[in-house]
Amino acid sequence: MTGPALDARVADAIARAHQDEWARVVATLTKRFGDLDIAEEGAAEAFATAVERWPADGIPPNPGGWLTTTATRKAIDRIRREKKRDDKYREALLVFDDEPLEPLGAIDDERLRLLFTCCHPALAMEARVGLTLRMVGGLTVPEIARAFLVQETAMARRITRAKDKIREAGIPFRMPSADDLPARVDGVLTVLFLIFNEGYLATGAGTDPVRADLTAEAIRLTRLIRGLLPEAAASYGEVIGMLALMLLTEARRTARVSSSGELVTLDEQDRGAWDAALLAEGHELVRTRVLAAAASGQAPGRYQLLAAINAVHTSARDTRDTDWSQIVALYDQLVRIDPSAVVALNRAIAVAEVDGPEVALAAVARLEAALDGYHAYHATRADLLRRLGRSAESRAAYDRAIELAGNTAEAAYLSRRRDQLG
Repeated sequence: MTGPALDARVADAIARAHQDEWARVVATLTKRFGDLDIAEEGAAEAFATAVERWPADGIPPNPGGWLTTTATRKAIDRIRREKKRDDKYREALLVFDDEPLEPLGAIDDERLRLLFTCCHPALAMEARVGLTLRMVGGLTVPEIARAFLVQETAMARRITRAKDKIREAGIPFRMPSADDLPARVDGVLTVLFLIFNEGYLATGAGTDPVRADLTAEAIRLTRLIRGLLPEAAASYGEVIGMLALMLLTEARRTARVSSSGELVTLDEQDRGAWDAALLAEGHELVRTRVLAAAASGQAPGRYQLLAAINAVHTSARDTRDTDWSQIVALYDQLVRIDPSAVVALNRAIAVAEVDGPEVALAAVARLEAALDGYHAYHATRADLLRRLGRSAESRAAYDRAIELAGNTAEAAYLSRRRDQLG
């Protein structure tokens, strides 16, 4: 095999190993040494060594095992080199202990422990997001900083403070108990949903309106937790709902922004451009998991209902074929478990298709106090007022929505709709 072909093959193997093994290596070292800094640096040094060694030595038969062993040795070298705490040195000797460790919680998997540690409720939400992307996702600090439009130094400090908080507060590297598991899984899903949403509708000037790297990472991490969490877990259904919701949303990504950089709303999208494979997988999860569970008497959770709503939207061949009555009924269920103003706003949009814009506008008006600073509230008002022929009020609402919009594609779409008022 020629040199360039070998280099490409090795590069691909390293990239694949990074995606598949990073979280496992970090989690294994965290369990051994009880220190996220040591685990992170050991893993990073192991991959750097792979870049140096694999082109000459060849790809090892077990890349994950090679990386874990190398990372462990790097971690021990660092501990010895820095002459750190004696107890850390003793912990390093655990790598030579063949006795299996006792399970630390309801489920025993290092990567799940790492994910729950990074998403611990004692950490601020922005810290959970950054730490999860770094420690579990394997993204570099510059990549995370670019994704959330902050300086690299600020993101590095945020992640460092989160690791310090874990150390100082004595947050254990273990699975939650069976009783705590549902609430903790919900916390993890919240973090993953925030990551997905930032990619789906990126905020800030000077960035792409859609960040496919973030949506892909959120889906990958959700697949990870689905594969690690047993189906018997009480929160498994919500994990399935989250995955289905992400897949059905991601399937529409290429049709969501026009060539001129303007948002294309669902009713105007080219449905033939949607990703058929992602749609099929998402619909299958809703049909066999969400709807089947509901038929057996299990009450669906928030993400399961959102996935079902998206399934109705994406099952129609044309927007005119959308079953809006079913969508309203699903929102009625969602409002009972999540009576937030945002859910009520989305329900009102569906109500407009069933009962007309005047009924919907009355429902939206009741949300003003809660949502006055939310661009989607004013965009919804603008559209309903436009449909009622109240152009001056609609224009003012569009102006406010454009002012608040944090996404360039949305702002372009709203500006065009406002200018069409005449």
